Amino acid sequence: MARIAGVDLNKNKRIDVALTKIFGIGQASAKKILGMAQVEPSIKVQDLTEPQVAAIRKAIDTDFKVEGDLRKEVSMHIKMLIDIGSYRGVRHRKNLPVHGQRTHTNARTRKGPRKGVVASRKTE
Repeated sequence: MARIAGVDLNKNKRIDVALTKIFGIGQASAKKILGMAQVEPSIKVQDLTEPQVAAIRKAIDTDFKVEGDLRKEVSMHIKMLIDIGSYRGVRHRKNLPVHGQRTHTNARTRKGPRKGVVASRKTE
């Protein structure tokens, strides 16, 4: 099992698919990385040689921000939006959808479970 950027890659998958398990690497980035490392995308992870794994690691380290560094950068950007009081920051603070989605109905994932209306009845 190859370990790249602190992530164990599934040995039964093709390397171009397995690289997308790393936070910050999608399909396009994986193809770029494999091109820079001169590794065939159709090779399975278990069939990679040690020099190929080293070349992939080097390509990721030199040109891409992944995993912990990227997560920290994203959280710092969100914190900055909250601190300056921008519209997006306020939406983050209130735990509401940020990108203009409808909230009258839907948005349950972001808003959480329904709170329900407690009806007060008069007792006579």
